[in-house]
Amino acid sequence: MPFKFLKFKTIQLNTLSQLGDGWKNLIIAISWFLIISFLHYWLNFLHEDRRIITMGYMPVVTNLSAPILDQVSKKANSGRYRFVAMKFASFAEMAESLRHGHIDAAFMIAPLAIVLRQQKEDIKVVYIGNRHESTLVTRKDLNIKSLVDLAGKTIAVPMRYSGHNLGLRRLLAEQAPTINVKIVEMNPPDMAAALTSGALDAYFVGEPFAATTLLNGKAQKLFYVEKIWKNFICNLLVVRQKFIATEPEAVKALITGAVRAGLWAKEHPDAAAKIASKYWGQPKKLVKYAINNPPNRIVYDKFIPKVNELEEIAELMVRFGLAEQANIEGLIDASFATMVNLGNIKFENILPQ
Repeated sequence: MPFKFLKFKTIQLNTLSQLGDGWKNLIIAISWFLIISFLHYWLNFLHEDRRIITMGYMPVVTNLSAPILDQVSKKANSGRYRFVAMKFASFAEMAESLRHGHIDAAFMIAPLAIVLRQQKEDIKVVYIGNRHESTLVTRKDLNIKSLVDLAGKTIAVPMRYSGHNLGLRRLLAEQAPTINVKIVEMNPPDMAAALTSGALDAYFVGEPFAATTLLNGKAQKLFYVEKIWKNFICNLLVVRQKFIATEPEAVKALITGAVRAGLWAKEHPDAAAKIASKYWGQPKKLVKYAINNPPNRIVYDKFIPKVNELEEIAELMVRFGLAEQANIEGLIDASFATMVNLGNIKFENILPQ
């Protein structure tokens, strides 16, 4: 075998030596491209016999199930599915990825799901993420104590199609209608730096992005989201109807795993924080603080999507000019979430067997 290999190699070199420099360079370039492509594929794509289900998510507490599901299925030695959490920098990018079929499911901000549905995307809301994990923080040096102190200030929200934008606008309209506030859109990972630099006066977002500036002393809390909107929905899980129709068992496994992962996190917040911090690229101290402060703040067990809650969001979207009508017919499929077995949850059996 060694001799044959060397002989083959010699023939190749002799052949190249007979070619012009242009052809030799072309062959070398193509060979190098093929090698790099192979290495890229090997390093960046999973090689599994199991069906790989990709979940788009943003690194916020409401989506805590995504990294836990990824970690559990990575460690599992059996099962039909491998769940992969794909982190996005923006909800808009995630929505486009779902629209074009590049991911199987998306933990996305609630009003954006309504927008996609009204744009004729055949999607279903199948699960509600953990609730009460958003906070409005203000620059500490401004010493803002109330809504009226926000007059003339610049406040960031994740995007116009966010519950944060809707909740803030409703609060201002009802409790401080005479003041002018500038509300801007900003990707959550950029908010803390913008506040620290003085580009923002405040921001309203899911944790742990608010906790970042609370911990470093640059911000102070104005209010938690539950003070202005009980049972606030930040993110929810969306899948395409085609996925449900063609792979219902996979969808069932996904939602069962998401629900049980959230309930496991409730009982094991420090362990959940350790997993999330690795996936999010955030310090464990920060994630642990965001999950545990104040104690028992995060709501993990209100995961079943309800028509009246999504209708409330849609009606607010119409009120503030983000939608022309509030129709959400066909958006919700709660059947999978209502069937989840909630008993005997341990890390090793989060996924259905």
